[in-house]
Amino acid sequence: MPTPPATAPQPPAPPIPLTELLAREDLGLRRIAGPADADLLWVHTSEMADPYPYLLGGELLLSAGVLLTDPDHYVARLVEAGAAALGFGVRPVYEAVPEALVEACDRYGLPLLEVPPETPFTTIARAVWRLMAEARHRELRRVTRAQQALATAAARPDPVPAVLHQLATQLSGRAVLLTARGEEVHAAGRRPHPEAAAALTRLARVVARERPGSPASATDTHGDTHLAAYALGGGEGLVLSLATHRREPGDHTVAGIAVVLLSLLAAPHQGADAADRSAALVRLLLGAMPAEVAPLLGPDGPWTVIHARRSDGTAPDALTAGALGASLGSALVDVGREDDDETVRVLLPATASEAPPHPGWTLGVSAPTPLAALAAADTQAARALAHAEATRTPLKVDAPVTGLAALIPPDQAAVHARTLLAPLTPPLADTLRCWLSLHGSWDRTAVALSVHRNTVRQRIGRCAELLDVDLNDMDVRTELWFALRRE
Repeated sequence: MPTPPATAPQPPAPPIPLTELLAREDLGLRRIAGPADADLLWVHTSEMADPYPYLLGGELLLSAGVLLTDPDHYVARLVEAGAAALGFGVRPVYEAVPEALVEACDRYGLPLLEVPPETPFTTIARAVWRLMAEARHRELRRVTRAQQALATAAARPDPVPAVLHQLATQLSGRAVLLTARGEEVHAAGRRPHPEAAAALTRLARVVARERPGSPASATDTHGDTHLAAYALGGGEGLVLSLATHRREPGDHTVAGIAVVLLSLLAAPHQGADAADRSAALVRLLLGAMPAEVAPLLGPDGPWTVIHARRSDGTAPDALTAGALGASLGSALVDVGREDDDETVRVLLPATASEAPPHPGWTLGVSAPTPLAALAAADTQAARALAHAEATRTPLKVDAPVTGLAALIPPDQAAVHARTLLAPLTPPLADTLRCWLSLHGSWDRTAVALSVHRNTVRQRIGRCAELLDVDLNDMDVRTELWFALRRE
């Protein structure tokens, strides 16, 4: 069955084949049990009797067997945790690798390495990180070359076929642009086996944006053929499908670059009137009111504003941001540049429910809004992102006002909110809103606002002072929350 991309923690570099580490003669490592093939993602040293809870999977676990009492159970737990290999250091605890451990590793299929006394565990770790750095460098060079080749292809008079041809060349496979119904628009590269081609068409239907909740990408395998499908931005269900006979580090990144380019190049084929959209942008830049240019953007409202940040805290570049926008179904992407802002903003002609969580990103999504109210939606998305980061959730949607609060006319609610909150400065109001949304948590509010928890306490104390209220009173909190939602 096709599966969406994995959401497990990603290693800092491509995996390292165990054979490359064993080839380092200066380490003196010797495989004495288990298979020869394994991919190393991490190095971890532990002398715990059961390190299972602290393993992520893919580790070369290094141990001297200080607490080793039951080799069979120990190896079984390592395999259950997904460890890639075990390195056992001889002396000072054991003069030789215990035979029971050798037998257990052979039985469970876990590679076992003998580490000689003169090789410190830190030396092995440094060697693995060095190999990873070299692999990462090779991957980046490959991605850079592919990026340049794809950008050059996109500048040709026939850009879509040229990009597909270059992508097929870079990945040594088949690249196909399909409609949601499986009709081939363009293709390049060697055609796979008919059964694999049929499986690729079925995979394309999984990500085609014909229904809410469709994943942005999906992968599958058919025999020895690796299949992948990526939804292109624009809204009419075009899908980039790939079939390759091997998976190289950087393939997904190269495909992401192609997705961004093809999303922009194929926009006219997806029903978007490029001339009208360009005219709308020009008029906005020249000072026209949003309501005046809304008709040029087509009947595909309402609009949703999405704020996104990388989950690992790294600053996104333009290509990374563009890939996110393409996966969400929009080429309207902006990377924050002011005050070291690392927020990516995406304008999506869709409802909020169509923005699924994206591995590696934290998203804040506004409620659907007309074009004239995008400024308010931008504020909603920023608040939703702060809430998502504070609560460590991958996606937070700022829902529209409903229930009893929706029964009060918006203009009356706004007047009441402005009157009630008049004593508060914008920073104090934002702090109070965030604090109330997080149920009065000092720590989470501090995380969301990127300030010290004592600063949060001081601001909330000042709010209580200026408003002359008791913020421990639930009635007071409820009224303030209502006002802050309607100001």
